[in-house]
Amino acid sequence: MADIVDTRPPVRVKPRRSSTGRPPGASYLFLSIVILLSVFPLYWSVLIASGDGSTLRDPNMSWVPGGNFWQNAAAVMNDPQVNFWKAIVNSIVVSTVVAASTVIFSVLAGYAFAKLTFRGRDGLLIFVVATMAVPTQLGVVPLFILMSQFQLTGSLWGVILPSLVSAFGVFWMAQYLRQVIPTELIEAARIDGANSLRTFWHVGVPAARPAAAVLALFVFVGTWTSFFWPYIILDQNNPTLPVALATLQAGYFVDYSVVLAGAVLATIPLVLLFVFAGKQLVAGIMQGAVKG
Repeated sequence: MADIVDTRPPVRVKPRRSSTGRPPGASYLFLSIVILLSVFPLYWSVLIASGDGSTLRDPNMSWVPGGNFWQNAAAVMNDPQVNFWKAIVNSIVVSTVVAASTVIFSVLAGYAFAKLTFRGRDGLLIFVVATMAVPTQLGVVPLFILMSQFQLTGSLWGVILPSLVSAFGVFWMAQYLRQVIPTELIEAARIDGANSLRTFWHVGVPAARPAAAVLALFVFVGTWTSFFWPYIILDQNNPTLPVALATLQAGYFVDYSVVLAGAVLATIPLVLLFVFAGKQLVAGIMQGAVKG
């Protein structure tokens, strides 16, 4: 039998576009619009803060920042009713303690929900996630009564204690650790004689560092800008920064140049935090990425 010869022309496979190629111009345009919309509120605050009290009422207002920012900032920092410098220190203390405690407890609970086996694990995690659906305002009255019984009204501990851990942090770490830690790695550690605590320290903690860094940043920013509960539990003698800046709008006449100068001063530490921590956060996320 003669061999059958395939006389069909060879099929040319069209090469695929490299995944490392540049995205289309529409992507750059979309990202540019998003960046401009995100930066505009901050620019608007700087614009008004660098003017005087009549800037908003001027129909011919210039879109170029003026030269009164430091004068308005000095008015905020030197106002005895604002108590600016003490508020800065209080905000740093509260935000740092809350961010650190939230990360510690969230990593511990997230590792337990993700990799430990115990009765009621899934139901308990669902209950923790369901608490995020409860509005914060519903718990203000009983929480204030509880803080009053503990004599923590007017104290920073009244702000710190209710925020030591968050349901979102536990859910965040549980989902992350469930994906990045292979069960075989934990079993290998147990075979080598490591107990649960040692396994958590040598396996869970290194794997959790990228997500923990992102969580710490989110919690720090959220605590720094928190106003509702600190305004209720604290007074003007021991305020956090948002509570202190609220006094700038307490009079009959509100100078919005001074108010927005205070808002810009409160934003500067967060901008510096993102500038200095941005590269480390991205590097940590890339190190913790899972290769498919």
